Amino acid sequence: MISTTTVEQTQKIVKTQQFVKMKSKGLGDTIEKITKATGIKKVVEKINPNCGCNKRKENLNKMFPYKK
Repeated sequence: MISTTTVEQTQKIVKTQQFVKMKSKGLGDTIEKITKATGIKKVVEKINPNCGCNKRKENLNKMFPYKK
């Protein structure tokens, strides 16, 4: 029988892989992927839930978009 922890860990890995495969619109998306993969995003959100990460991501995407 597979433990609940193993199933949860597998689900997290699959979600992370899907997130990384998503196309980045710009620099903000890339930075979000890196901070999420390294665990930095989770730490920042615990310290300051209203850190403004989404707004910063959107601004960086507008300032530094990737060509299509």
